[in-house]
Amino acid sequence: MQTIKTIIFDLGGVLIDWNPEYVFKDLIPDVAKRRFFFENVCTHEWNVEQDAGRTIQAATETKVQQFPTWENEIRAYYGQWQAMLGGPIPETVEILKKVIATNQYQVLALTNWSAETFPVALGLYDFLHWFEGIVVSGTEKTRKPFPTIYQTLLTRYTVTAENAVFIDDSLANVKGGEAVGIHGIQFHSPEQLKKDLYALGIHF
Repeated sequence: MQTIKTIIFDLGGVLIDWNPEYVFKDLIPDVAKRRFFFENVCTHEWNVEQDAGRTIQAATETKVQQFPTWENEIRAYYGQWQAMLGGPIPETVEILKKVIATNQYQVLALTNWSAETFPVALGLYDFLHWFEGIVVSGTEKTRKPFPTIYQTLLTRYTVTAENAVFIDDSLANVKGGEAVGIHGIQFHSPEQLKKDLYALGIHF
């Protein structure tokens, strides 16, 4: 095992609670209709294209043309986007704080996030300013789990892959990092994350 010198955090689902259900459980109360909306209209696949750099306007107008009867709900997806943020995940933020306080690690973030909405998060959450650097997919015009975005982080911040660990709630994104040589931890809970970091020799 190489000595870990760099710790890379995903944001959504690890440090920040984000869930479209916070908006759409009220907007589309019928569970079956809501499921249809997420599976056929504003899908996960559609959303990640904004993470990869497509503009919100282009994404929204395309969907409205395809599904005109869902126009109000489609426009609400980004019109009410901030209400999808449930706030920080405090136990993980505490882990981040303690890791940084050791002054032993380079601490970075790698996130799939629209370049248009990420400034909102920067304004809301002070802890986002604790990182030495953040790579935002929407700014880079690519996203996890494609290798380019991991290589961008490694190059920009002079990170040696074997000496780094990447934490993400998505297994596909963890595997993407492992494919370029970065150790991976799939996040399930703050308590599990602590144990996995300790297992890598990271103490805080």
